[in-house]
Amino acid sequence: MRIIPAIDLIDGKCVRLTQGDYAQKKIYNENPVEVAKGFEDAGLKYLHLVDLDGAKAGKVINWKVVENITSQTKLVVDFGGGIKTEQEINQLFDCGIKQVNIGSLAVKNPSQVFQWLSQFGAEKIILSADVKNELISISGWQENSNHNITDFVNSYKPNGLRYVTCTDIAVDGMLTGPNIDLYKKLLNSFPDIKLIASGGVSSTQDLDALKVIKVNGVIIGKAIYEGRIELEDLLKY
Repeated sequence: MRIIPAIDLIDGKCVRLTQGDYAQKKIYNENPVEVAKGFEDAGLKYLHLVDLDGAKAGKVINWKVVENITSQTKLVVDFGGGIKTEQEINQLFDCGIKQVNIGSLAVKNPSQVFQWLSQFGAEKIILSADVKNELISISGWQENSNHNITDFVNSYKPNGLRYVTCTDIAVDGMLTGPNIDLYKKLLNSFPDIKLIASGGVSSTQDLDALKVIKVNGVIIGKAIYEGRIELEDLLKY
């Protein structure tokens, strides 16, 4: 199980939201590069970088931070937030991003994302599904859709999909534990998908539970920033 600490960006700063609410924003560090270096120094290998400004705007905004983190660390970085064009994807890969998360566009224009899976390869594209009551939300969680998560993933399977990040909005930033039942259901339905769990992790017990059900990775944000999980505790995973 890969441990993937998260950095969420607003105005170039490291922040966390509660349940995806931009009004419930807490700034943890003015310097995201410093945070990324801290993860690397602790021995962690991966980073989940989210441009919340981009998710809202529908285009990547925080380019400078992306460039600084990829050039100043050796972390394997996946990026999400507002990606809409092939040009942005190419620019992100040129910057050193290893994988891109496609969320809103995957709902609104699936044929475009099918093409990217073929063009860039399934190892490069992560289907990013933010869900509430198993229905997908889009546009930085500002907009609901009527797409069920299982049907949504199923529609991408014939196009070679390998990676899915699933965030349960109801528990994200709440530190109340991840939605294990949801992840079990997805893993049972799609045993060959590399599922990355996101949202709600509050303790190493939560990580143990996710490890048991064999998720490919787990994204951890607030639990690190609030001191619920120490970085050295993550190395055993």
